[in-house]
Amino acid sequence: MRNEIQISIPYPGDVISVNHYRGRRRDGGEYVKAEAQAWMDALGWMIKQHHIEDWRLPLDVNCDGVFRDLNNCPDLSNLSKCTLDAIEEVIGINDRNMRWHDGTPTIDKARPPELTITIQEAA
Repeated sequence: MRNEIQISIPYPGDVISVNHYRGRRRDGGEYVKAEAQAWMDALGWMIKQHHIEDWRLPLDVNCDGVFRDLNNCPDLSNLSKCTLDAIEEVIGINDRNMRWHDGTPTIDKARPPELTITIQEAA
Protein backbone atom coordinates (compact mmCIF):
# COMPACT_ATOMS: atom_id res chain seq x y z
CA MET A 1 0.00 0.00 0.00
CA ARG A 2 1.34 3.42 -0.96
CA ASN A 3 1.53 6.28 1.53
CA GLU A 4 -0.76 9.17 0.65
CA ILE A 5 -1.77 12.53 2.10
CA GLN A 6 -4.24 15.15 0.94
CA ILE A 7 -3.92 18.83 1.85
CA SER A 8 -6.53 21.52 1.15
CA ILE A 9 -5.31 25.11 1.06
CA PRO A 10 -6.94 28.36 -0.08
CA TYR A 11 -6.06 29.40 -3.63
CA PRO A 12 -4.59 32.94 -3.46
CA GLY A 13 -4.92 33.65 -7.18
CA ASP A 14 -2.30 33.99 -9.88
CA VAL A 15 0.34 35.10 -7.36
CA ILE A 16 1.46 31.44 -7.20
CA SER A 17 1.53 30.95 -10.96
CA VAL A 18 4.90 30.16 -12.54
CA ASN A 19 4.46 33.42 -14.46
CA HIS A 20 3.85 35.61 -11.39
CA TYR A 21 5.38 34.24 -8.18
CA ARG A 22 8.88 35.63 -8.77
CA GLY A 23 9.97 39.22 -9.17
CA ARG A 24 13.17 40.81 -10.46
CA ARG A 25 15.54 42.95 -8.44
CA ARG A 26 17.33 45.94 -9.94
CA ASP A 27 20.57 43.98 -10.02
CA GLY A 28 18.92 41.36 -12.25
CA GLY A 29 18.43 38.75 -9.54
CA GLU A 30 15.12 37.16 -8.69
CA TYR A 31 13.11 36.87 -5.50
CA VAL A 32 9.90 35.14 -4.46
CA LYS A 33 7.12 37.67 -3.90
CA ALA A 34 5.97 37.97 -0.28
CA GLU A 35 2.41 36.72 -0.84
CA ALA A 36 3.67 33.71 -2.79
CA GLN A 37 6.30 32.96 -0.11
CA ALA A 38 3.66 33.08 2.62
CA TRP A 39 1.50 30.60 0.68
CA MET A 40 4.51 28.34 0.04
CA ASP A 41 5.46 28.40 3.74
CA ALA A 42 1.89 27.54 4.79
CA LEU A 43 1.70 24.62 2.34
CA GLY A 44 5.14 23.34 3.28
CA TRP A 45 4.38 23.28 6.99
CA MET A 46 1.00 21.59 6.42
CA ILE A 47 2.86 18.82 4.59
CA LYS A 48 5.77 18.70 7.06
CA GLN A 49 3.61 17.20 9.80
CA HIS A 50 3.09 14.07 7.65
CA HIS A 51 6.83 13.20 7.48
CA ILE A 52 6.89 12.46 3.76
CA GLU A 53 10.68 12.75 3.82
CA ASP A 54 10.64 9.11 4.97
CA TRP A 55 8.61 7.92 1.99
CA ARG A 56 9.88 5.96 -0.99
CA LEU A 57 10.75 8.20 -3.96
CA PRO A 58 9.62 9.40 -6.43
CA LEU A 59 6.49 11.14 -5.21
CA ASP A 60 3.37 11.79 -7.29
CA VAL A 61 1.89 15.24 -6.65
CA ASN A 62 -1.66 15.83 -7.93
CA CYS A 63 -3.42 19.20 -7.83
CA ASP A 64 -7.21 19.63 -8.00
CA GLY A 65 -8.94 22.96 -7.54
CA VAL A 66 -12.23 24.68 -6.88
CA PHE A 67 -12.67 28.05 -8.62
CA ARG A 68 -15.50 30.57 -8.81
CA ASP A 69 -15.64 30.78 -12.62
CA LEU A 70 -13.69 29.97 -15.77
CA ASN A 71 -12.03 33.42 -15.81
CA ASN A 72 -10.40 32.68 -12.44
CA CYS A 73 -9.54 29.06 -13.21
CA PRO A 74 -5.79 28.71 -13.83
CA ASP A 75 -3.99 26.17 -15.94
CA LEU A 76 -3.13 23.84 -13.06
CA SER A 77 0.27 23.00 -14.54
CA ASN A 78 1.25 26.67 -14.03
CA LEU A 79 0.99 26.06 -10.27
CA SER A 80 3.49 23.20 -10.30
CA LYS A 81 6.73 25.16 -9.85
CA CYS A 82 5.56 27.11 -6.81
CA THR A 83 3.93 24.04 -5.23
CA LEU A 84 6.91 21.73 -5.77
CA ASP A 85 9.34 24.42 -4.58
CA ALA A 86 7.26 24.79 -1.40
CA ILE A 87 7.56 21.08 -0.70
CA GLU A 88 11.28 21.10 -1.45
CA GLU A 89 12.02 24.10 0.79
CA VAL A 90 10.39 22.68 3.91
CA ILE A 91 10.76 18.93 3.44
CA GLY A 92 14.14 18.88 1.70
CA ILE A 93 13.17 16.45 -1.07
CA ASN A 94 14.51 17.73 -4.39
CA ASP A 95 11.65 18.47 -6.78
CA ARG A 96 13.30 16.31 -9.45
CA ASN A 97 12.03 13.42 -7.29
CA MET A 98 8.43 14.57 -7.69
CA ARG A 99 6.05 13.97 -10.58
CA TRP A 100 3.36 16.62 -11.16
CA HIS A 101 -0.13 15.65 -12.31
CA ASP A 102 -2.84 18.15 -13.24
CA GLY A 103 -6.03 17.20 -11.47
CA THR A 104 -9.57 18.36 -12.06
CA PRO A 105 -10.66 21.99 -11.90
CA THR A 106 -14.18 22.42 -10.52
CA ILE A 107 -16.28 25.55 -11.02
CA ASP A 108 -18.45 26.37 -7.99
CA LYS A 109 -19.52 29.95 -7.25
CA ALA A 110 -20.73 28.98 -3.77
CA ARG A 111 -17.35 27.74 -2.50
CA PRO A 112 -14.19 29.75 -1.85
CA PRO A 113 -11.29 29.05 -4.24
CA GLU A 114 -9.23 26.17 -2.93
CA LEU A 115 -6.54 23.75 -4.06
CA THR A 116 -6.32 20.13 -2.97
CA ILE A 117 -2.80 18.75 -3.16
CA THR A 118 -2.51 14.97 -3.01
CA ILE A 119 0.95 13.47 -2.51
CA GLN A 120 1.66 9.76 -2.70
CA GLU A 121 4.51 7.39 -3.26
CA ALA A 122 4.78 6.51 -6.92
CA ALA A 123 3.59 3.05 -7.94
